[in-house]
Amino acid sequence: VQLQAFGGGLVQAGGSLRVSCAASGSSSSINVMGWYRQAPGKQRELVATITVGGSTNYADSVKGRFTISRDYAKNTVYLQMNSLQPEDTAVYYCHAAEWSYGTREWKNYWGQGTLVTVSS
Repeated sequence: VQLQAFGGGLVQAGGSLRVSCAASGSSSSINVMGWYRQAPGKQRELVATITVGGSTNYADSVKGRFTISRDYAKNTVYLQMNSLQPEDTAVYYCHAAEWSYGTREWKNYWGQGTLVTVSS
């Protein structure tokens, strides 16, 4: 599985931005896709995830502002980010996970990351 992230950029506080991530390869086996972010000097943290069944999960800090969605036909996951704040500035990483029934473990894949900068 290969993940290619798109979008990101510079936006003013209160603005909106959408990032997307296209999966290729054996993407039909992916169970969960999502976004993580890493701000300078901080650890990578979960932002949002979406399962193959459509269930979503969000970090408390983005609930009500960010929306994750998935286009199964395009093997693409989107993160719509509204009401952006300077503290949302980070490199956003696309993530995918698939369950291996053979080895009974999760296989994790990461995209290259895309920078989102929110100016005050």
